[in-house]
Amino acid sequence: MQYTSYYSSPLGNILLAADEIGLTGLWFEGQKYFALRLDKEHEEREIPMLNTAKRWLDEYFAGKEPDFSVPLHLTGTDFQKDVWEILGTIPYGHTMTYGEIAKCMAAKKGVSHMSAQAVGGAVGHNPVSVIVPCHRVVGANGSLTGYAGGIDKKEKLLALEKAGMKVQV
Repeated sequence: MQYTSYYSSPLGNILLAADEIGLTGLWFEGQKYFALRLDKEHEEREIPMLNTAKRWLDEYFAGKEPDFSVPLHLTGTDFQKDVWEILGTIPYGHTMTYGEIAKCMAAKKGVSHMSAQAVGGAVGHNPVSVIVPCHRVVGANGSLTGYAGGIDKKEKLLALEKAGMKVQV
């Protein structure tokens, strides 16, 4: 059973979803793929997992790198999960390009090449934005491209982390 709760962030309302194992979703209201993997049968109720996620978000939006993790229970293809795992390794205040993630994926799979576009598709379907930091993924030239929550939110998240960036026009 999934449980949901809302969090009011400086960038707008966020819908959180979790089960007994971990956080299953974190979506900005109105974002692309909003609540994509939310079970039809869910209940709006505060559970400890959601409170942990809210505490993490409180620290994050206060401009601090949270010093604890939120248990996750991500559902997706094996490829998506592998990409999301790499996203989780991008340090606070840093960025990584789609191409760099594709190289990591190729090495992990033991192949010579992996499509940066395929990586981009998996990044875009990340069900737990912010905590699984897909906002830290940028274009090859450092440009801000492709964020399901909107480029304006991506820019603000990176600015909060004081990460170097430039907006693609």
